[in-house]
Amino acid sequence: MIESEFKHVMAQASLGTKDTIIGDGVLHRFHVEGDSKGQKNGWYILYSDGVPAGSFGSWKTGETHSWCAKAPHDLTPIQCAENKQRIEAARQAREAEGKVRQQEARNKALFIWKAAPAAPNSHPYLSNKEVSSHGLRIHKGLLVIPLRDGSGALHSLQFIDGDGNKRFLSGGRKAGCYFAIGTPADTLCIAEGYATAASIYDSTGHAVAVAFDAGNLMQVTQALRTKFPLIEITLCADNDVHTDGNPGLTKAREAAASVGALLSVPPMAGDFNDFLRSASE
Repeated sequence: MIESEFKHVMAQASLGTKDTIIGDGVLHRFHVEGDSKGQKNGWYILYSDGVPAGSFGSWKTGETHSWCAKAPHDLTPIQCAENKQRIEAARQAREAEGKVRQQEARNKALFIWKAAPAAPNSHPYLSNKEVSSHGLRIHKGLLVIPLRDGSGALHSLQFIDGDGNKRFLSGGRKAGCYFAIGTPADTLCIAEGYATAASIYDSTGHAVAVAFDAGNLMQVTQALRTKFPLIEITLCADNDVHTDGNPGLTKAREAAASVGALLSVPPMAGDFNDFLRSASE
């Protein structure tokens, strides 16, 4: 059965689901096994007529996959053209649905942010990291950090619990969005996480932008260079020496090079929050 075969391919790509697969040529959201209950970060479109084909992926990771019941060399020219049209239709449907999800996230983010009170410095996460709240809020015991674009528009929220577990609003935009601590004067630092950024701000007084993860450093750096063309920018890398490829340093170096920024690296494994806390012991 085509639906079962397609579902097996999804599972092989680590996007398995217990949801029923429907081959009607319409985009469907689905729950990815391993994600939080109730979340539907996966999407798929399956065409079961003609030469069965489809696409699937995750809004959470950004990955996309295409599948066809026949190998490319077994397709006739007409079938090949039809398959390409279906892939393009799937892309357009995914983009349209992604915009709907982002708008839903913006609305939810604004609602939560407006209702949330200021976060106390006594929050367990802040206490454990030995940093203060710089404009954070609290919602159901979780720290709330806004993700804004260069114009200041709110797009999503990050939530952090007392143990440091983090999550974002489902469907919200992250690419190019950041959280600003302080107002830039002549220097602006960019770091991955909030605790790292807060440590840098508290110890140097320089404004810091939270990019949230290594994969977002490039877009945040370029957005801030556009916004502040003359200011000195320093990428404050996470030194992920125990992770293959040291993604924190690698991505920070690439982002710095793209705009002619400086690069600063902690002299030990970890981030600048780890380093500054160890130096104070």
